[in-house]
Amino acid sequence: MAEQINPWSSVPKVNIERLFEDFGIEQFEPQKEKIQNLPAFMRRNIIAGHRGYDAISDAIVNKKPFHVLTGFMPSGHPHFGHLMVMKEVVWHINQGGQGFISMADREAHAVRGLSWEKCDEYAREYMECLYALGFKGEIYSQRRNNSLKDLAFEAATKINFSELSAIYGFGADTELAHAVSVSMQVADILYPQLSAGVAPTVVPVGIDQDPHIRLTRDVTNSLRMFLIEDRGTHISIRAKNASPEAISAVAKRFVGSKKYEGHIDLPEKIGLSVSEVDTIVRKTEQELGGFGFVLPSSTYHSFLMGLSGGKMSSSVPESLVWFDDEAPSVKKKIMGAVTGGRQTLDEQKKLGGEPDKCSIYQLNKFHMEDDDKELNEMCRACKAGELMCGTCKKQTLEKVLNFLKDFKEKRDEVSHMIEW
Repeated sequence: MAEQINPWSSVPKVNIERLFEDFGIEQFEPQKEKIQNLPAFMRRNIIAGHRGYDAISDAIVNKKPFHVLTGFMPSGHPHFGHLMVMKEVVWHINQGGQGFISMADREAHAVRGLSWEKCDEYAREYMECLYALGFKGEIYSQRRNNSLKDLAFEAATKINFSELSAIYGFGADTELAHAVSVSMQVADILYPQLSAGVAPTVVPVGIDQDPHIRLTRDVTNSLRMFLIEDRGTHISIRAKNASPEAISAVAKRFVGSKKYEGHIDLPEKIGLSVSEVDTIVRKTEQELGGFGFVLPSSTYHSFLMGLSGGKMSSSVPESLVWFDDEAPSVKKKIMGAVTGGRQTLDEQKKLGGEPDKCSIYQLNKFHMEDDDKELNEMCRACKAGELMCGTCKKQTLEKVLNFLKDFKEKRDEVSHMIEW
């Protein structure tokens, strides 16, 4: 039986290899061959897997329209644990994607019990960080977006509690508002196509958010009027939620088609691929008042290790560095961080360190060291027993403090852009 994932947990227990096997998440490695000038988070395998990213890499390479969306639950101050997904969104925008950010205030209110005022306060901090990193696009509040709420209602018509129980483990004691927040998550993922036109949409998230992606892909299929099937000898357009009038309208789009009570068959000689047929059918669905959404795509990045071990989480303050942390606090956290060093200096020199178990090395791998050669040298010197943990921590501390200083200046420069 596939394990359940709690996407709201501060310390999710996730076996990535098991998730790939159980839920059909694809390895990201083959995608790297399609894209030029890979960013560090792709080069260094920080992005571990994906769903449907072929549509996005194709859009990037061939300069086709696509969207990029992710969401932040404004339930606390932003920190280094949020930086990766922010970078991924901005990178995709720079590759031609249209950017969208959901401030999941309804989710924060329902799941974490925050007041609307507090949600707005935290949301402004996230927005400031995003703009400082170069974000361009639409940032919206769930509770203020009426089109989103209407879409969430439509999505909810395709979701039942047995699905929520199977995917999230919801039971009789689950608050209704929590369940409603799930349909809002689905609407968030589909919203770019509602707002800016049907196109592939990539959602960069941590691996623990895969339940939302899986549910949304199921709902996307359920919202379609038609299902396109390649039967080998012909292409069949199967009616799902389509009226007889809609079936007739689609049949008229294909010369030589054969219309039946619940489906339309296209002979092989029609000369169209399944993808081409699907595009025509989607357009017809939209003309008839349907959505015709494309299945959303996703990327999954691994978690940034917390300074105290485990996942970097706001529920464990010593595990992270806030973007507004003062220098003395930063120094205390970095210098006291868990490393992959040995028990004694002699052992370190003799046996070498274990960078894969080191929160300081991981911080450099994710954010603090842009140069791959320098990162590889850090890893080599650690394993060879040439680089001591104290020295590495001091070097990393200097990088972190410089980053925070520069980031604060950039945030101040863009603060006027926030309208909330």
